[in-house]
Amino acid sequence: MQYRKFKDGTEISLLGFGCMRFTKKGNHMDVEKAIEEIKRAFDGGVNYYDTAYVYGSSEETVGKALKTLGIRDQVYIATKLPHYLIKSVAGAEKIFQEELHRLQTDYIDYYLMHMLTDTKTWDKLIEMGIKDWIEEKMKSHNVISNPTLEQIIKTGEDIINDVC
Repeated sequence: MQYRKFKDGTEISLLGFGCMRFTKKGNHMDVEKAIEEIKRAFDGGVNYYDTAYVYGSSEETVGKALKTLGIRDQVYIATKLPHYLIKSVAGAEKIFQEELHRLQTDYIDYYLMHMLTDTKTWDKLIEMGIKDWIEEKMKSHNVISNPTLEQIIKTGEDIINDVC
């Protein structure tokens, strides 16, 4: 596996494992198969696992797999805040705490905004107090890494223009 080394020394596998669509067994995720898949990826050098609050029971499955395999401290979890489901910082906090519980961890390595597609929405979130909330999460080490808020604000419009 090849890795990308960040300025802080963190080495992330170039290949990440997307956890949006695990195999289903009937109407539910096949948790045992998902654990096998995550183990195989980990054994192959993958150390970045991407999930989100709205991916069904993906966060629970990832949490169970990492706990079962005993590899939480050897991998990086990225999950996402569904900003479109919150109306206040208290709502963001409620979802965040649920994500920690689902993932069976006390920190998230990379906390992203799910489907943030325009600067108007970001401005609304800032007015709501989300910027201060994110800073608080980083200071408390509940969120380990994020693009700096200055990078988000400075480059947000450029990123949105590139994507849209």
